[in-house]
Amino acid sequence: MPGPPPEHPHLRLLRGNPGKRRLRVPPEPARAEECPPPPDHLNAYAKEVWQQIAPELHRLNLLTVLDVGPLAAYCAATAQFRQAEEAIQRMAEQDERGHALTIEGSAGSQVTNPLLRIASQAMADMQRLGAQFGLTPSGRLRLSGITPPPPPSKFDGLLG
Repeated sequence: MPGPPPEHPHLRLLRGNPGKRRLRVPPEPARAEECPPPPDHLNAYAKEVWQQIAPELHRLNLLTVLDVGPLAAYCAATAQFRQAEEAIQRMAEQDERGHALTIEGSAGSQVTNPLLRIASQAMADMQRLGAQFGLTPSGRLRLSGITPPPPPSKFDGLLG
């Protein structure tokens, strides 16, 4: 399919409409009143990632009931990356060379550590899935219309 991949309708609206073309906004799935909890099948690392990003995606209307699966996949990929990196670090601490980038293969020669491939694939999954939610740096640069909350005033809370 030629051209850029389709993007979330809210991302299109947040980026603005510089061409002043009519925007087609497809029907939006149901959105829960509160941010959905992380799915039970996620491990502790993935649930930690969910707790960090899901509330903000929900606040920006980028998390609907249909987006729970793809966001869970992003969180699982992030957890897998973290687990692979931690395992590589533990191996590096036990490796006399101190890097654990290679291990001894079945024939006795040095081969690339399989954990590097796991970490690399998890990073690719994170980038691919995160881009769909605007979680990449380039995705955030394209967002417009999101203004940070004003800093607290010294008069906040005076009037009940």
